[in-house]
Amino acid sequence: MRAEAVESRSSRGISPVFLVILAFTVGCGVIAWRYGDDPAQPARLAVFGFVVGAWIVSLCLHEFGHAFLAHRFGDRLIEARGYLTLNPLKYTDMTLSIVLPVLFLLLGGIGLPGGAVWVDRGAIRGRLRHSLVALAGPLANVVFALVIGLALGRFLEGGHLVFWCALAYLGFLQVTAAVLNLLPVPGLDGFGIWEPYLPRPFVQKVAPWGGYLFLGLIALLWIPVFNRWFFDLVHHVTGWFGIDADLSGAGHSLFLFWQV
Repeated sequence: MRAEAVESRSSRGISPVFLVILAFTVGCGVIAWRYGDDPAQPARLAVFGFVVGAWIVSLCLHEFGHAFLAHRFGDRLIEARGYLTLNPLKYTDMTLSIVLPVLFLLLGGIGLPGGAVWVDRGAIRGRLRHSLVALAGPLANVVFALVIGLALGRFLEGGHLVFWCALAYLGFLQVTAAVLNLLPVPGLDGFGIWEPYLPRPFVQKVAPWGGYLFLGLIALLWIPVFNRWFFDLVHHVTGWFGIDADLSGAGHSLFLFWQV
C-alpha cells in the first residue's frame, strides 16, 4: 500500500527534472540578457544553452498537451506512466521525443517534433476527441510561438539584442515544429488528426509505414529545392506571429557559437 501511494504521488505534480531544465534555461536567458549588447563568446554560449533548454521545455509541453487531453478524455493510464509530470525521462522513447529533436536542432536548425506519448486509444470514445488529442501537441508549439511573438512586439527595444535574437530564433523553431508536425503524413500528429475519419483498411495499411514515411520526409528537407520551399513557408507563417525573419536569422547565427 505504501509503495502504491509513493508511485501515485510521483505521477503527479511538476517533476524536479523539468524544474532543473527550466532553471538552466532561465539562467542562460539571464546571461544572454546581461550581455545583450555584446555578441561575444559568453553571450553566444548563453544563447546556445537558452535555446536548447527552452526547446526541451517546449518538447515537454508538446507531449504534456497530448497527455493532458488523453487523460481528460478517459485514458487513466496516462497519469500512472508519469506523462503529466513534464518529466522527459518518463517518455516511452527518449530518442524520438528528446534526442532526435535536439540532434536535428544542432545539425540544421530544424524544429523536429517529438512523438512518444503512448495513448490508450481504446479508452477514449469519439473521433473528435482522438483528433483533439493529436492536435494538442502542435497547438502547444503554436501557443509558445504566439507568446514569443507577443513578447517581441511588446517589449523589443534597442538594448539586449542578443537575447531578443535568441527568443526570435526559438519562436522560429516552434513554428517549424508546428508546420512540420501538422503535415498529414503517417507518424505525425497531422495524420493523427484526420485518422479517425479515414477508412480503417487504409489506416491499417499505411500505419506500419509511418516511420519510413517520416524519415523520408526528413530526408526531403536536405534536398535544396524542398528545403527552400519548406523554410520559405515557415518564414511566411512566422511573420504571422510577429517574429521578424532577420531577427530569428541572427539568433540562429548566434546559436551556432562554434562557427566564428
